[in-house]
Amino acid sequence: MAVVRSKAVLLLAAVMLASMAQLCMGARRRMELYRPDPATMLSFHEGGAVLHGDIPVSILWYGKFSAAQKSVIVDFLLSLAAEPQAAAAPSVAQWWSTIDQQYLSPVASASSNGAGKETTRLLLASQLSDEACSIGSSLTLAQITALAATTKPQRGGIALVFTAQDVAVEGFGMGRCSMHGSDAGAGAGTAYIWVGNPAMQCPGQCAWPFHQPAYGPQDPPLVAPNGEVGVDGMVMNLASMLAGAVTNPFGDAYYQGSSDAPLEACTACTGKFGTGSYPGYAGDLKVDPATGASYNANGARGRKYLLPALYDISTSACSTLV
Repeated sequence: MAVVRSKAVLLLAAVMLASMAQLCMGARRRMELYRPDPATMLSFHEGGAVLHGDIPVSILWYGKFSAAQKSVIVDFLLSLAAEPQAAAAPSVAQWWSTIDQQYLSPVASASSNGAGKETTRLLLASQLSDEACSIGSSLTLAQITALAATTKPQRGGIALVFTAQDVAVEGFGMGRCSMHGSDAGAGAGTAYIWVGNPAMQCPGQCAWPFHQPAYGPQDPPLVAPNGEVGVDGMVMNLASMLAGAVTNPFGDAYYQGSSDAPLEACTACTGKFGTGSYPGYAGDLKVDPATGASYNANGARGRKYLLPALYDISTSACSTLV
Protein backbone atom coordinates (compact mmCIF):
# COMPACT_ATOMS: atom_id res chain seq x y z
CA MET A 1 0.00 0.00 0.00
CA ALA A 2 2.89 2.38 0.85
CA VAL A 3 4.44 1.75 -2.58
CA VAL A 4 1.17 2.57 -4.34
CA ARG A 5 0.81 5.79 -2.36
CA SER A 6 4.39 6.81 -3.20
CA LYS A 7 3.76 6.24 -6.89
CA ALA A 8 0.55 8.25 -6.67
CA VAL A 9 2.35 11.15 -5.00
CA LEU A 10 5.13 11.09 -7.59
CA LEU A 11 2.60 11.01 -10.41
CA LEU A 12 0.70 13.95 -8.91
CA ALA A 13 3.92 15.92 -8.52
CA ALA A 14 4.87 15.22 -12.12
CA VAL A 15 1.48 16.39 -13.36
CA MET A 16 1.73 19.59 -11.29
CA LEU A 17 5.23 20.35 -12.60
CA ALA A 18 4.10 19.80 -16.17
CA SER A 19 1.11 22.08 -15.64
CA MET A 20 3.29 24.80 -14.12
CA ALA A 21 5.70 24.56 -17.05
CA GLN A 22 2.82 24.95 -19.50
CA LEU A 23 1.50 27.95 -17.55
CA CYS A 24 4.93 29.60 -17.57
CA MET A 25 5.37 28.96 -21.27
CA GLY A 26 1.90 30.33 -21.92
CA ALA A 27 2.56 33.45 -19.86
CA ARG A 28 5.87 34.01 -21.63
CA ARG A 29 4.19 33.58 -24.99
CA ARG A 30 1.52 36.10 -24.06
CA MET A 31 4.21 38.58 -23.00
CA GLU A 32 5.98 38.08 -26.33
CA LEU A 33 2.73 38.74 -28.18
CA TYR A 34 1.84 41.78 -26.05
CA ARG A 35 2.23 45.13 -27.72
CA PRO A 36 1.38 48.33 -25.81
CA ASP A 37 -1.43 50.40 -27.24
CA PRO A 38 0.28 53.22 -29.18
CA ALA A 39 -2.41 55.57 -27.93
CA THR A 40 -1.10 55.15 -24.36
CA MET A 41 2.57 55.79 -25.23
CA LEU A 42 4.49 59.04 -25.48
CA SER A 43 4.08 60.25 -29.04
CA PHE A 44 3.59 63.29 -31.25
CA HIS A 45 0.07 64.65 -31.51
CA GLU A 46 -0.83 65.80 -35.00
CA GLY A 47 -1.00 69.56 -35.32
CA GLY A 48 1.17 70.20 -32.27
CA ALA A 49 4.08 72.64 -32.28
CA VAL A 50 7.67 72.35 -31.03
CA LEU A 51 10.45 74.91 -30.61
CA HIS A 52 13.22 74.48 -33.14
CA GLY A 53 16.22 76.26 -34.63
CA ASP A 54 17.92 79.02 -32.65
CA ILE A 55 15.99 79.47 -29.40
CA PRO A 56 16.76 82.74 -27.52
CA VAL A 57 16.79 82.32 -23.75
CA SER A 58 16.13 85.13 -21.27
CA ILE A 59 17.01 84.63 -17.60
CA LEU A 60 15.65 86.18 -14.41
CA TRP A 61 17.60 85.45 -11.22
CA TYR A 62 15.06 86.06 -8.45
CA GLY A 63 16.68 86.37 -5.04
CA LYS A 64 20.35 86.04 -4.17
CA PHE A 65 22.57 83.78 -6.26
CA SER A 66 26.34 83.84 -5.98
CA ALA A 67 28.49 84.28 -9.08
CA ALA A 68 29.63 80.67 -8.67
CA GLN A 69 26.04 79.39 -8.58
CA LYS A 70 25.10 81.35 -11.67
CA SER A 71 28.14 80.09 -13.58
CA VAL A 72 27.17 76.44 -13.00
CA ILE A 73 23.79 77.02 -14.64
CA VAL A 74 25.00 79.34 -17.41
CA ASP A 75 27.77 76.89 -18.34
CA PHE A 76 25.11 74.19 -18.62
CA LEU A 77 23.11 76.36 -21.03
CA LEU A 78 26.28 77.06 -23.05
CA SER A 79 26.91 73.32 -23.18
CA LEU A 80 23.59 72.84 -24.96
CA ALA A 81 24.69 75.10 -27.82
CA ALA A 82 27.98 73.29 -28.37
CA GLU A 83 28.67 70.70 -31.04
CA PRO A 84 28.21 67.12 -29.72
CA GLN A 85 31.93 66.45 -30.17
CA ALA A 86 33.02 69.66 -28.38
CA ALA A 87 33.25 67.91 -24.98
CA ALA A 88 34.35 64.40 -24.13
CA ALA A 89 31.60 61.80 -24.47
CA PRO A 90 29.13 61.42 -22.94
CA SER A 91 28.29 65.09 -23.18
CA VAL A 92 25.51 67.59 -22.53
CA ALA A 93 25.53 68.41 -26.25
CA GLN A 94 25.05 64.73 -27.07
CA TRP A 95 22.03 64.59 -24.76
CA TRP A 96 20.58 67.71 -26.44
CA SER A 97 21.30 66.34 -29.91
CA THR A 98 19.19 63.28 -29.08
CA ILE A 99 16.22 65.54 -28.29
CA ASP A 100 16.75 67.42 -31.55
CA GLN A 101 17.08 64.31 -33.72
CA GLN A 102 14.29 62.25 -32.16
CA TYR A 103 11.74 64.92 -31.36
CA LEU A 104 12.35 68.30 -32.98
CA SER A 105 13.87 67.75 -36.41
CA PRO A 106 11.17 65.32 -37.64
CA VAL A 107 8.43 67.85 -36.85
CA ALA A 108 10.36 70.81 -38.29
CA SER A 109 11.18 68.85 -41.43
CA ALA A 110 7.57 67.79 -41.93
CA SER A 111 6.25 71.32 -41.44
CA SER A 112 8.72 72.72 -43.98
CA ASN A 113 8.34 69.92 -46.54
CA GLY A 114 11.81 68.60 -45.85
CA ALA A 115 13.55 71.97 -45.89
CA GLY A 116 14.03 72.24 -42.11
CA LYS A 117 17.54 70.87 -41.65
CA GLU A 118 18.92 73.31 -39.08
CA THR A 119 19.84 72.03 -35.66
CA THR A 120 18.32 73.38 -32.47
CA ARG A 121 20.45 75.57 -30.21
CA LEU A 122 19.74 77.54 -27.07
CA LEU A 123 21.23 81.03 -27.29
CA LEU A 124 21.60 83.17 -24.18
CA ALA A 125 19.85 86.45 -25.02
CA SER A 126 19.69 88.34 -21.72
CA GLN A 127 19.98 88.13 -17.93
CA LEU A 128 18.21 90.13 -15.24
CA SER A 129 18.61 90.00 -11.46
CA ASP A 130 16.08 90.83 -8.75
CA GLU A 131 18.03 90.23 -5.55
CA ALA A 132 15.63 92.28 -3.47
CA CYS A 133 12.68 90.01 -4.39
CA SER A 134 10.54 92.93 -5.54
CA ILE A 135 7.21 91.10 -5.25
CA GLY A 136 8.04 89.15 -2.10
CA SER A 137 9.70 85.92 -1.10
CA SER A 138 6.59 83.75 -1.20
CA LEU A 139 5.26 83.40 -4.73
CA THR A 140 2.19 81.97 -6.40
CA LEU A 141 2.36 80.26 -9.77
CA ALA A 142 0.60 83.28 -11.29
CA GLN A 143 3.42 85.48 -10.00
CA ILE A 144 6.00 83.14 -11.55
CA THR A 145 4.27 83.67 -14.88
CA ALA A 146 4.34 87.45 -14.33
CA LEU A 147 8.05 87.33 -13.50
CA ALA A 148 8.71 85.36 -16.67
CA ALA A 149 7.05 88.12 -18.67
CA THR A 150 9.47 90.70 -17.24
CA THR A 151 12.32 89.04 -19.14
CA LYS A 152 10.57 89.99 -22.40
CA PRO A 153 11.21 86.66 -24.15
CA GLN A 154 11.47 86.80 -27.92
CA ARG A 155 9.03 84.96 -30.14
CA GLY A 156 10.08 81.33 -30.30
CA GLY A 157 12.15 81.84 -27.16
CA ILE A 158 12.11 80.70 -23.54
CA ALA A 159 12.04 82.75 -20.35
CA LEU A 160 13.88 81.12 -17.44
CA VAL A 161 12.97 82.11 -13.88
CA PHE A 162 15.33 80.85 -11.18
CA THR A 163 14.32 81.38 -7.54
CA ALA A 164 16.87 81.40 -4.71
CA GLN A 165 16.95 78.90 -1.86
CA ASP A 166 15.03 81.15 0.54
CA VAL A 167 12.21 81.97 -1.90
CA ALA A 168 9.05 79.92 -1.41
CA VAL A 169 6.95 79.03 -4.44
CA GLU A 170 3.45 77.55 -4.44
CA GLY A 171 3.74 73.76 -4.38
CA PHE A 172 7.55 73.76 -4.19
CA GLY A 173 8.66 70.49 -2.60
CA MET A 174 5.11 69.16 -2.54
CA GLY A 175 5.20 67.28 -5.79
CA ARG A 176 6.73 70.19 -7.71
CA CYS A 177 10.41 71.07 -8.20
CA SER A 178 10.01 73.07 -11.40
CA MET A 179 7.53 73.71 -14.20
CA HIS A 180 7.17 74.98 -17.74
CA GLY A 181 4.34 76.73 -19.52
CA SER A 182 3.56 79.06 -22.39
CA ASP A 183 1.95 82.19 -20.97
CA ALA A 184 4.82 84.55 -20.39
CA GLY A 185 2.95 87.64 -21.54
CA ALA A 186 4.92 88.04 -24.74
CA GLY A 187 2.42 86.81 -27.27
CA ALA A 188 2.17 83.52 -29.09
CA GLY A 189 5.20 81.35 -29.63
CA THR A 190 6.97 81.89 -26.31
CA ALA A 191 7.49 79.54 -23.39
CA TYR A 192 8.72 79.86 -19.83
CA ILE A 193 10.40 77.66 -17.23
CA TRP A 194 10.66 78.03 -13.47
CA VAL A 195 13.24 76.17 -11.38
CA GLY A 196 13.78 76.70 -7.66
CA ASN A 197 16.90 76.11 -5.58
CA PRO A 198 15.86 73.27 -3.23
CA ALA A 199 18.88 73.43 -0.91
CA MET A 200 16.94 74.71 2.13
CA GLN A 201 13.35 73.70 1.41
CA CYS A 202 13.17 70.28 -0.25
CA PRO A 203 16.57 68.78 -1.12
CA GLY A 204 15.35 65.22 -0.52
CA GLN A 205 12.75 65.56 -3.25
CA CYS A 206 14.30 68.02 -5.67
CA ALA A 207 18.05 67.39 -5.32
CA TRP A 208 18.12 63.58 -5.04
CA PRO A 209 20.46 61.71 -5.55
CA PHE A 210 22.76 64.44 -4.20
CA HIS A 211 20.75 64.46 -0.98
CA GLN A 212 19.13 61.62 0.92
CA PRO A 213 15.59 61.05 -0.36
CA ALA A 214 12.63 62.49 1.47
CA TYR A 215 11.31 58.95 1.97
CA GLY A 216 12.38 55.37 1.32
CA PRO A 217 15.78 53.79 1.94
CA GLN A 218 18.23 56.35 3.31
CA ASP A 219 21.33 55.41 1.34
CA PRO A 220 24.25 57.86 1.41
CA PRO A 221 23.80 60.67 -1.14
CA LEU A 222 26.07 61.00 -4.15
CA VAL A 223 28.64 63.77 -4.34
CA ALA A 224 27.42 66.72 -6.46
CA PRO A 225 29.73 67.34 -9.44
CA ASN A 226 29.82 71.12 -9.00
CA GLY A 227 29.92 71.12 -5.22
CA GLU A 228 26.45 72.65 -4.86
CA VAL A 229 23.70 70.20 -3.89
CA GLY A 230 20.96 72.75 -4.55
CA VAL A 231 22.36 74.10 -7.82
CA ASP A 232 23.30 70.67 -9.17
CA GLY A 233 19.72 69.69 -8.38
CA MET A 234 18.53 72.77 -10.26
CA VAL A 235 20.45 71.67 -13.35
CA MET A 236 18.78 68.25 -13.27
CA ASN A 237 15.34 69.86 -13.02
CA LEU A 238 16.18 72.52 -15.60
CA ALA A 239 17.26 69.83 -18.07
CA SER A 240 13.96 68.01 -17.59
CA MET A 241 11.95 71.19 -18.09
CA LEU A 242 13.95 72.25 -21.15
CA ALA A 243 13.24 68.88 -22.75
CA GLY A 244 9.54 69.39 -22.06
CA ALA A 245 9.50 73.05 -23.09
CA VAL A 246 10.94 72.42 -26.57
CA THR A 247 9.09 69.16 -27.32
CA ASN A 248 5.74 70.19 -25.84
CA PRO A 249 5.82 73.98 -25.36
CA PHE A 250 2.11 74.61 -25.78
CA GLY A 251 0.74 71.31 -24.46
CA ASP A 252 -0.16 69.87 -27.86
CA ALA A 253 2.94 68.13 -29.24
CA TYR A 254 4.92 65.29 -27.62
CA TYR A 255 3.36 63.87 -24.48
CA GLN A 256 1.79 60.80 -22.91
CA GLY A 257 -1.49 60.66 -21.04
CA SER A 258 -3.67 63.69 -20.37
CA SER A 259 -2.60 67.03 -21.78
CA ASP A 260 -3.51 68.53 -18.39
CA ALA A 261 -0.94 66.34 -16.59
CA PRO A 262 1.32 65.02 -19.32
CA LEU A 263 4.37 62.80 -19.14
CA GLU A 264 7.03 64.29 -21.39
CA ALA A 265 10.47 63.48 -22.79
CA CYS A 266 12.14 63.41 -19.35
CA THR A 267 9.27 63.23 -16.88
CA ALA A 268 8.30 59.88 -18.42
CA CYS A 269 11.64 58.62 -17.06
CA THR A 270 11.75 60.18 -13.60
CA GLY A 271 14.57 58.99 -11.33
CA LYS A 272 16.61 57.34 -14.08
CA PHE A 273 20.13 58.61 -14.68
CA GLY A 274 22.21 55.55 -15.57
CA THR A 275 22.05 51.93 -16.62
CA GLY A 276 20.44 49.63 -14.09
CA SER A 277 18.48 52.36 -12.31
CA TYR A 278 15.47 51.53 -10.18
CA PRO A 279 13.43 53.43 -7.57
CA GLY A 280 15.92 54.70 -5.01
CA TYR A 281 18.96 53.95 -7.19
CA ALA A 282 20.07 56.47 -9.82
CA GLY A 283 21.92 53.87 -11.90
CA ASP A 284 25.53 53.14 -12.76
CA LEU A 285 27.18 56.54 -13.17
CA LYS A 286 30.61 57.89 -13.92
CA VAL A 287 32.66 59.00 -10.93
CA ASP A 288 35.26 61.76 -11.01
CA PRO A 289 38.39 60.21 -9.49
CA ALA A 290 39.57 63.61 -8.22
CA THR A 291 36.42 64.61 -6.35
CA GLY A 292 34.37 61.43 -6.02
CA ALA A 293 31.45 63.23 -7.68
CA SER A 294 28.91 61.30 -9.72
CA TYR A 295 27.90 62.50 -13.18
CA ASN A 296 26.86 61.29 -16.62
CA ALA A 297 27.60 64.24 -18.91
CA ASN A 298 30.58 66.46 -19.68
CA GLY A 299 29.88 70.12 -20.40
CA ALA A 300 31.48 73.43 -21.30
CA ARG A 301 34.58 74.65 -19.48
CA GLY A 302 35.28 71.23 -18.02
CA ARG A 303 31.96 71.07 -16.15
CA LYS A 304 30.28 67.80 -15.24
CA TYR A 305 26.55 67.34 -14.81
CA LEU A 306 23.94 64.71 -14.01
CA LEU A 307 21.19 64.69 -16.64
CA PRO A 308 17.92 62.73 -16.61
CA ALA A 309 17.10 59.90 -18.97
CA LEU A 310 15.19 60.64 -22.16
CA TYR A 311 12.26 58.65 -23.46
CA ASP A 312 13.41 56.98 -26.67
CA ILE A 313 10.50 57.06 -29.09
CA SER A 314 12.06 54.43 -31.35
CA THR A 315 12.31 51.83 -28.58
CA SER A 316 9.52 53.03 -26.26
CA ALA A 317 12.01 52.88 -23.38
CA CYS A 318 14.06 55.27 -21.26
CA SER A 319 17.56 55.92 -22.56
CA THR A 320 20.48 57.18 -20.45
CA LEU A 321 23.84 58.61 -21.45
CA VAL A 322 25.72 55.96 -19.47
